[in-house]
Amino acid sequence: MTASTPLRYAQTEEGYVFQLVDERQEKQTDKLLLISNSAEYNIVSVEKQIFKTAYKQIAGILGVIHLYSNHYVITIDSVSDHGEISLGKPTHKVESFSILPLNTKQKPDEDELKYIEILRSHLNNSTLFFSYHYDLTNTNANQNGNPLGFNDEFMWNYFVSSKLIEFAKTTSYATNFVLPVIYGYTKFVNYPFGQEPITFGLITRRSRFRAGTRYFRRGINREGNVANFNETEQFLITATNKVYSYLQIRGSVPIFWAEMNNLKYKPKLLLGPNDYLPARQHFDNCISRYGTNYLVNLVNQSGYEKPIKMGYEEAVTALNDPQIKYTYFDFHHECSKMRWDRVKLLLHHLAELGLSPEDCTLIQASASGAEILKKQSHVVRTNCMDCLDRTNVVQSMLGRWVLQQQLKDEGLIDGAIEWKDLKPDLNLIFQSIWADNADYVSMAYSGTGALKTDYTRTGKRTKKGALNDLINSITRYVKNNYYDGLRQDGFDLFLGIVEPYEIRVSPFKDNRPPFYQAVPYMFTVGVFIILATLIWPKGNLTEYKNISFLSIMSLVSGFSMAFMIKNGIQYVNWPSLAKLDFLEKKEIVKDGKVEGYLVEQNKDYHKYNKHDKKQ
Repeated sequence: MTASTPLRYAQTEEGYVFQLVDERQEKQTDKLLLISNSAEYNIVSVEKQIFKTAYKQIAGILGVIHLYSNHYVITIDSVSDHGEISLGKPTHKVESFSILPLNTKQKPDEDELKYIEILRSHLNNSTLFFSYHYDLTNTNANQNGNPLGFNDEFMWNYFVSSKLIEFAKTTSYATNFVLPVIYGYTKFVNYPFGQEPITFGLITRRSRFRAGTRYFRRGINREGNVANFNETEQFLITATNKVYSYLQIRGSVPIFWAEMNNLKYKPKLLLGPNDYLPARQHFDNCISRYGTNYLVNLVNQSGYEKPIKMGYEEAVTALNDPQIKYTYFDFHHECSKMRWDRVKLLLHHLAELGLSPEDCTLIQASASGAEILKKQSHVVRTNCMDCLDRTNVVQSMLGRWVLQQQLKDEGLIDGAIEWKDLKPDLNLIFQSIWADNADYVSMAYSGTGALKTDYTRTGKRTKKGALNDLINSITRYVKNNYYDGLRQDGFDLFLGIVEPYEIRVSPFKDNRPPFYQAVPYMFTVGVFIILATLIWPKGNLTEYKNISFLSIMSLVSGFSMAFMIKNGIQYVNWPSLAKLDFLEKKEIVKDGKVEGYLVEQNKDYHKYNKHDKKQ
């Protein structure tokens, strides 16, 4: 594994130097990693450096990023512990970081400051995890001991670490500074199961391909990558260092589709090109990595979501692959009136298709290595519209089902009674970890905690939980329409989808025609004046001049609001950096000159209206 110990760094005349810290050694190594002022890497001797600052201890290097006019080193300054995988392999969550400019003489301009703000916001809102002694980017079955053997799809800092990785391929000492970090969730908890203590835990790793926010990343792209793709791996570790793990995945429906925000609660549902080749690529990749794919589709079969269900089923039918076993489960119908225990109907159907709780990975760990006793040969791929709330319920149910079998195989229970009834305190740990996992995955995609977590945490659906879901739904609406542009820019910037130094024209300028820009101000001023007049009228409120003034301001405010509602797409907080699949810009020409640009629906995407008709 890479980055075997924490680090410390200092600034020198040449740049920043980083030194391994090993508390077991009285004397530190004299080798330093130098990241120069020009963002070049080298291994240097401590004696040859002229220090400008004292050493500062850090947890690791996240990477180096080139913004518009400067390079920056991103350091991990502090972490919190999130439990220990077998044989002394602790996991850590990044709690704080620093963004250090390499060229300290370069004064940032307005655009550079904006890029730094986007970068800082992304890091502040990301849930990043790592381990010095375990590769979180790979499943337990794929731990290979190769210092550079990480899975780059799930290494969130791959882009910002790419030059260091290339340097490490030719300079082996540099591998000590490469630290694979995942975006997701990690938690391990010890539990005294009678005389045999066990460890229960989860690792969720988010794919960096087609990553982004709820409404700005949907469906699939031409390369076969889907939005909100996550692996979730559940662990049971015994006192004898047997490590059971069970892997599940989630991901957006693998067809071309989108939801175009327009300030309405339900965005405009769009279907893209009718091309199944990317879906073929997606499932070929999933089958080669995981084996047989059990697809669980939870979207509604009527109303707004119906076109997505139909499109998915058409794609699966077209692929006609025996390694793909598709199941539709009408979650909202089957579990209506809070009867969520009926999710077990889905389990029975999957078992009839061949899914077995015994099919998991089992490894015998020891100080000398690890022996794979059996390896999971399938994966359950669950999705709803967002791959969040309904998906979380089903994944935790599958995790519970598999854990029952593992405890039985290990001889900790006889199987006559479910483990949750035998060990209610372990059940609380299980529910808490799965509910926290749901919140972390949801925060990354939608900007709020997950819905339906009252069931995941307690096993019951409650009215209080339903109220919390309502609050979260309203919060999602506000964030998705008015704030997610900045969040999407953060994903695109950190993952290298866009590189600012290649952008010649500022992307942050508002290019809408002046009137479109002015309307929100007209509405705000109109409402403010109306309120001020009502609260502090000059003379009697019913006087002609006050009534006339209020009428005029009401007309201005009413017109402004109606204009914004009608042209809602122009007032969504769209991303500034990378183009969206389903949008394109339209020139607005006045008097032979380009007055500005408006966004409009891409012609390759069309509104689907069949669900509005009676079938």
